[in-house]
Amino acid sequence: MNHKQTFGRLGEQRATEHLLECGWQILERNWRCKEGEADIIALDPEAQALVVVEVKTRAGTGYGSPLETITYAKARRLRSLAAIYARQSRTSYPRLRVDAIGILWPKGGGSELIHARGIEER
Repeated sequence: MNHKQTFGRLGEQRATEHLLECGWQILERNWRCKEGEADIIALDPEAQALVVVEVKTRAGTGYGSPLETITYAKARRLRSLAAIYARQSRTSYPRLRVDAIGILWPKGGGSELIHARGIEER
């Protein structure tokens, strides 16, 4: 695993810890199907929603904030993955949603986490 992948995994772990602290249930990490991959699939009990969470981790903002890298097309694709997961798991969820978690983790410093809820939902 290269440095970029290791850094990304650390970000996903930090995001998972954040979601657990919020009382969410983590269903899958790095879930894959032929249509793509979801970083985290979780249940938000308060919203009664199945949520696909995209995690972006950056060491700085030289190329913009972590969340700026998520395009409209990417959000739509993630929404599609939520629907595929719901069908495959044969479970009914009142809502499907896509959230994004951006983590800034500069070298030698603590992390800053931003959780954007509902970047794509139905």
